Amino acid sequence: MNRHLLLLALAQGLYLTNNVAFIAINGLVGLALAPVAWMATLPVTGYVAGGALATGLVARHQRRFGRRGAFQIGLAVAIVSAGLCAWAAMTRNFWLLTAATMLAGYYNANGSLYRFAAAELVAPSYKEKAISWVLAGGILGAVVGPNLASATREWFVQPFAGVYVALMGVAALGLAVISLVRFPPLPGAGSAAPQGRPLREIARQPVFVVAVAGCALGYGVMNLLMAATPIAMAQCAHPFSAAALVLEWHVLGMFVPSFFTGSLVKRFGALPVMTVGLVLNFACVAIALSGVDLMHFLAALFALGVGWNFLFIGGTTLATEAYRPEERTTAQAGVDFWVYLTMTLTSFGSGALVTTGGWTFMNVGSLVPLALLAAALGWLAWLRRRRPAPRPAA
Repeated sequence: MNRHLLLLALAQGLYLTNNVAFIAINGLVGLALAPVAWMATLPVTGYVAGGALATGLVARHQRRFGRRGAFQIGLAVAIVSAGLCAWAAMTRNFWLLTAATMLAGYYNANGSLYRFAAAELVAPSYKEKAISWVLAGGILGAVVGPNLASATREWFVQPFAGVYVALMGVAALGLAVISLVRFPPLPGAGSAAPQGRPLREIARQPVFVVAVAGCALGYGVMNLLMAATPIAMAQCAHPFSAAALVLEWHVLGMFVPSFFTGSLVKRFGALPVMTVGLVLNFACVAIALSGVDLMHFLAALFALGVGWNFLFIGGTTLATEAYRPEERTTAQAGVDFWVYLTMTLTSFGSGALVTTGGWTFMNVGSLVPLALLAAALGWLAWLRRRRPAPRPAA
């Protein structure tokens, strides 16, 4: 841990505060404003769809303006988009809310690169721990996000409009923090042109395919169930305070393990850690199918959070084995494009499934991507048993 890594972890916490608050309220605001109920999670979908659309642009801005400059642009976009969301909520304009969350997707795609930037602030032998420690900053988001949403939801006449105003302040604080971080220059800095091999060549490597599968499918299943949780709990007559508590424990599950996940990856390797994460996802589904009391939701979402942590940190570390230093912005954008594309599909499907098929149907459906991920992990493990692959330096 060094000063710049610590500041980046704080920036990650503020980024997750935004994300958690968005997840906690966007589905409920969407449900109140949407023309039909199945559109309720379109504002959540807009956030991740905007992230998918912005990955290429973010990669170009990272190369052109450097890590800090691009991150500052992302935080400026966060301030503007949160203001537009507040105005949309106060004027009860569903489509403006959806468009504003899509604009916020640029910040989402930008902030997701904090974890990759962490590996550049330390020696290569510490990259697993750096990624893990920066993601541990999300604990701040776990605690502040749901409580911020609860504390500011009644600031204005229109419920939840105050949350978006508060998030403008969170983004402004993030801008001040990221301005203090000194990142090493990226290879080819100052040019928007990609360096090294084209993405299609990088993406043909089995290690890249499985890294993407771990990050994207792990995030997709987590997003599918998390985005629907406030709506499902409302359908089961649980108050918003209970949903906020469940989301708080879910996000704690996502980020508290980061204090030791990096060490586990370094000791046992990415694939075994990702396999444990997959098992925890299956456990989440089993708990969710066993009942709809508060403790069922809390235990299921906590297991889901820990499972995501193992899959995402393991997948991110695995991805660093697939590219050369000059290819990092291209490869990282490629990973995050598939993450956000999967999240877009699951965010939209979440609202449609929970309002039509119900909570049980959603959980059963999540077994399909989990089975695909199990096949991907088994495939790479089989390939490595046949021919052990060296671990190139990042």
